[in-house]
This record gives sequence, structure tokens and C-alpha cells, in this order.
Amino acid sequence: MELRHLKYFLQVAEDKNFSKAAEHLFISQPPLSRQIKELEDEIGAKLFDRNNKKVELTEAGKYFEKEVRALIQSLERITLQTQKISHHVSGEFRIAYLSSTFSGYISDLISYLSEVYPYASFKLFEMGTQRQTEALEQGKLDLGILRAPLRSANVKTQKWFEDDYLLVYNRNLINIDSDNDIEKLKDETFVFFNKDYAPHYYRMLMHICAIYGFTPNVVHESNNISSIIQLVRNGLGVSIVPGSLSKSYDFKELGFSELKRTDLFTEVLLATPVNSDSEIALSAIEFLIDKRR
Repeated sequence: MELRHLKYFLQVAEDKNFSKAAEHLFISQPPLSRQIKELEDEIGAKLFDRNNKKVELTEAGKYFEKEVRALIQSLERITLQTQKISHHVSGEFRIAYLSSTFSGYISDLISYLSEVYPYASFKLFEMGTQRQTEALEQGKLDLGILRAPLRSANVKTQKWFEDDYLLVYNRNLINIDSDNDIEKLKDETFVFFNKDYAPHYYRMLMHICAIYGFTPNVVHESNNISSIIQLVRNGLGVSIVPGSLSKSYDFKELGFSELKRTDLFTEVLLATPVNSDSEIALSAIEFLIDKRR
């Protein structure tokens, strides 16, 4: 039994007519009839009831059709996976992200990629924009999720989304009723990202505070957004964070307030090495962009 016998059988089963099936298969009718007869002889079962008016599947033929269609679909899946392995969609795929990006998207991305590319293993690294840029340039990362600006001739980027800024504070200790109340925070302790870890982001937060007429008293610095949020929850300061994080840290003691005097925002970028032609990277970027639509 050959694969062509099964494909011929399925076409006749679909068309219920040998002449039409032969046309669709681009062969003449006599060879098709002969192939089906050979298949029936090999199986030892009659698959079609034939007369001058129509062709119908026997009960055995109906069962055979169901199983053969499942077999062909399985074969197509195996072929596709084999092609993916051949085209380098197996092995290790390395993704870096910022702690200040919404973690739910990262989790969804890994679930999606693991399902579509079961032969690949995915490694996650949390690192800042500067380190990501260097790793992408050196080919040590396949995909970076970072914040603008990124200036490198060896890295290509695509904007994922624009993120605004929110003030975050402990609502049990501080009362913010309006945008004007933010001015009253000039004597509060601030918690920011470390200026060496995220220099552009640090400067942006200083600029926002300047718009509100004060220089923040930055006492605590961290390289991790979870640590910053935890310090604020514990009443050890206030901070300014990307707006999308309010989805990840919905704690009852935390308050988030809009910064209405400024229309500043931060761009989140998806980055790959400039010469990368990775199918997984393209699939990941498409998935993430669709999630934000």
C-alpha cells in the first residue's frame, strides 16, 4: 500500500464519482479505478458500492475514510514539524525582558511558543536595556523586550506599545485626590530604578518631578520593579512607574495616580539581531503585537 493509494481513495470518497475524482487528481479514470481495486484487494474489503449512477462508501469504506483522514493529518503535522526542525526552529531560543514590562504577556508568549514550537526550549533573562542591547549585538539573545532609546546598527527594533507614567504610593499613608496633590510629595522619600542600570529612565523620572516643581528625594534605588513596588507597599517611599504595571500589581494598599501635567511616555520595543531570520522570533513578535491590539 502506497500513500498515493490513500490519496486516490480519499478523492473518490469526497467526489463520489470516479470521473470527477480522476479530473481532480489529473489522471485518467481507468488507472484510478485500477488503483482503488488494488487497494481493496490488499485490504481485503470492499470500500465502495458502484453502479452506473453513483458511488457510495460501504460501512467498511466509511470507517477506512475516517482513519485515513486522521492518518494523513498526522503525517502532515509530522512533515511540518520536520520542516521546522530543518529550518532551525528547534534548539534554544533566548528571550530577555525588562522587569517593568507586564509579566502576563511574557507568560502568554512562552505558552504560545511552546505549543507552536514543541522542539524548542525557551530561556528567559531579566535584564536592562543596555545589557540587552549588548547581548543582541553579540548574538547572545534572539529576542529582546526593552525600552527606547536603543541606538545600534546591529539591532533591529519594532515598537510594541507606548507606556505612560503613573505615580504609585501607599494609600494608607498618603492621600492623593488630584493631580495638584503630587506637588506635596516633594518631602517624601522616592524609590527609583538605579540610575546606572536604567539611566534614560532615571532621567525621565527626574524630569517628570521637575514639571511638578520639585526635585525628588531619591533614597532607595533598585534594579527590579518588584522590589520597588514592595518598598512602596511597605510605606518606605513613593515612585513613578510605567502605567501598564498597574495590571500586575493590583494590591489594595497601592494607589496609582495619573500624571496629568505631562504627556510623556516610554516606548517598549521588540528587538532582534539585525541579521536574524528566525521564524520563532517573527512568530513571537507577531503574537505580542496582536496581544496589544
